[in-house]
Amino acid sequence: MMEQVNKYADRYFGNEDEHLQHILKTIEEHGMKNISVSNATGKWLTLLATLKQSKKALEIGALGGYSGLCIARGLAEGGTLLSLELEPEYAKLAKENLMRAGYGEVVDYRIGDALTSLKQLKEDQETFDFFLIDADKERYKHYLDACVDIAEDGAVIVMDNVLVLGGVADETVKDSLPEHLQERTRIMREYNEYVAQHPHLFSVLLPIGDGLICSIVKK
Repeated sequence: MMEQVNKYADRYFGNEDEHLQHILKTIEEHGMKNISVSNATGKWLTLLATLKQSKKALEIGALGGYSGLCIARGLAEGGTLLSLELEPEYAKLAKENLMRAGYGEVVDYRIGDALTSLKQLKEDQETFDFFLIDADKERYKHYLDACVDIAEDGAVIVMDNVLVLGGVADETVKDSLPEHLQERTRIMREYNEYVAQHPHLFSVLLPIGDGLICSIVKK
């Protein structure tokens, strides 16, 4: 059912313009696995960043620049996005795509381990008002804790892929998944419970794409 709902939403509300389509094309051309956010999720990121009037955003996981472009489009005038990416070739492609779309001066890329970068940002007393966590799921909890540490009061944190194809909510679905996704389901169940009970987060889970948690930081 959720797959049908998502297809319906994408058909009417997830239209991709030429720049987003180009990003997906370049990801394929470079032999990268297309694990970008869904088109509906991308529009949601633009909407949230716009409503927040974000001045200083951060994303964990650049890939080819799809989510980065969606966030950049929602930034307030003069706003910036810092993108943390482990793989140099991903960051290079993302930068090229953002430059092509006219946002090259808005986004900065920091290559390397994201937790190391987040630790350095905390030491430098940097703060941000908008976050996207979309990287290796095994470290989501660590990413979240690090983001909360450098978040402004009232910051928005978006976390992608929290439903694992519905496996977190349905044991039958979980049992039908490949072994590595069953393990991811276990991890994300624990993570979702952690977020729901976090004393400094007001959160909601949305069945968009493969599931999003959107949180507001309350310090």
